[in-house]
Amino acid sequence: MSKHVFLTGPPGVGKTTLIQKVTQALKSAGTSIDGFYTEEVREGGRRTGFDVVTLSGKRGPLSRVGSDSSTSRRECRVGQYVVDVVSFEQLVLPMLRNVNHGSDAEKKICVIDEVGKMELFSQAFIQAVRQTLTGSGTVVLGTIPIPKGKPLDLVEEIRNRKDVKMFNLVKTCA
Repeated sequence: MSKHVFLTGPPGVGKTTLIQKVTQALKSAGTSIDGFYTEEVREGGRRTGFDVVTLSGKRGPLSRVGSDSSTSRRECRVGQYVVDVVSFEQLVLPMLRNVNHGSDAEKKICVIDEVGKMELFSQAFIQAVRQTLTGSGTVVLGTIPIPKGKPLDLVEEIRNRKDVKMFNLVKTCA
């Protein structure tokens, strides 16, 4: 039987929007829920990066457009974006640890939007996600990208878990 629910689909299909709507409905029903989602940062109509937003309202940078001259070997990049691994970990890891240390009698829902290339620069995040998925008291509602290019180990691991129900979102013409 499936315990966790993950959404997948192309960028812009509405995965985060659906996660936010489900989260609001669960919160208003009194469900114990914590987690994070990613949100585009736009300036002058252009996307300049992504922020991490926790369900408790904390916000911090996940990535920003980097200049080509700023490419150092230790920089984590996805396309034009430079990933701020430290900021991401400071926001997300305490929340995941808190979810994982609740009592098993207390069922919780943990939102993880998303397990993608940027987030996977953090080894501590990878470990925390695996721990959350195996924890008996936590149900994960998350998102993963569609397969493209080189497979991402944790994404494929999630996709192939027996206790994960996958939903593939597609755009429909109205």
